[in-house]
Amino acid sequence: MKITICRRSHFNAAHKLYNKSWSKEKNLEVFGKCSYENYHGHNYELIVKLYGKINEETGMVMDLSDLKKIIKREVEDKLDHKNINLDIDYFHDKIPSTENLAIYIWNRLNNAIKIDCKLTVVLYETHRNYVEYSG
Repeated sequence: MKITICRRSHFNAAHKLYNKSWSKEKNLEVFGKCSYENYHGHNYELIVKLYGKINEETGMVMDLSDLKKIIKREVEDKLDHKNINLDIDYFHDKIPSTENLAIYIWNRLNNAIKIDCKLTVVLYETHRNYVEYSG
């Protein structure tokens, strides 16, 4: 039998949306205040979903305390209280949109989770704006 388990997490980070090949005016036109020179921050909420088979010996898809440790190491420790544009190498040539950030998180978690499952990340930038990525 398969089931989805979920773990909620959060981190705070700053970023700006800015295409380096565009003028300041075009960035402002496309990204609005999100392109302001001095960055802005979000209180991101993350939901990690694992869809997989229940292990008959443990009754679990994965021990949620193990998932908690992986999320802390791979996401929270890397992103919390960071400037995504400046502190995260992956974003030196990518715009740190919520879409690209979700892909970055998914890749880190997918490499760290060592069970056979379908991984989905849901990343809330605000209470109203979020993305979902499943690889």
